[in-house]
Amino acid sequence: MFDPKKLLNDLLGSQVPGTGTTVRDKAGQAVQMAKDNPLAAGALAAVLLGTGAGRQVTGAALKLGGLAAIGGLAYKAYQNYQNGKTPAETAAGQPELLPPPQDTAFHPSQAPQGESEFASTLVRAMIAAAKADGRIDDEERRKIGDKLSLSGLDSDAEAFLKAELDAPLDLDKLVAAAQTDAQKVELYTASRLAIDPDTRAERGYLDLLAGRLGLPDALVEHVEATVSAAKAAVPEPAANPQSPW
Repeated sequence: MFDPKKLLNDLLGSQVPGTGTTVRDKAGQAVQMAKDNPLAAGALAAVLLGTGAGRQVTGAALKLGGLAAIGGLAYKAYQNYQNGKTPAETAAGQPELLPPPQDTAFHPSQAPQGESEFASTLVRAMIAAAKADGRIDDEERRKIGDKLSLSGLDSDAEAFLKAELDAPLDLDKLVAAAQTDAQKVELYTASRLAIDPDTRAERGYLDLLAGRLGLPDALVEHVEATVSAAKAAVPEPAANPQSPW
């Protein structure tokens, strides 16, 4: 049985000392990383969540682990929204990201369905967001399947990811899996972390998700500002003429 919390850490690109990674990175770079170090955290994210240049979650979030990082970002956005701050104030001068307080619904230990089950939901949300622009077609899924075998992933986790990639989007099921108001904010936060909405399809998916979750527009704007501030641009690596991808 695979560990959904560890898988979520990998999808967020939690770093191994001496390595740098990105939530969405070049497929060739990811394959090379997996070949050089099959256990390198972040190789999975780069393989799975797209082939374009992207952005990476900055170090403060990576230190917390996936569940705590998502909870911390969602909690920060919600608190700023509740306190009447503007999204611009949210984005400016962000202090170090902290895990959500233990006595709040944003803390992983407060998940009514259990931490592991909610981590699985967040992974599903990230995959659904990654598929939103339709670029993961049958051929891309085949390539991703081939590359997953290089990532050092255990067979149960690999089977889970392949099944999620192949499954049609079930937004009703995904939305219903968020059992509390805090989890609704976290689910949107995880989805926004997975992609930078630079296509109409991606932006449309996030807008639809926010609507189905019943999130106020002002709160969504705070999540957008918080996530954007936690992500740093990743320069596109030099092309590798020997890469098969």
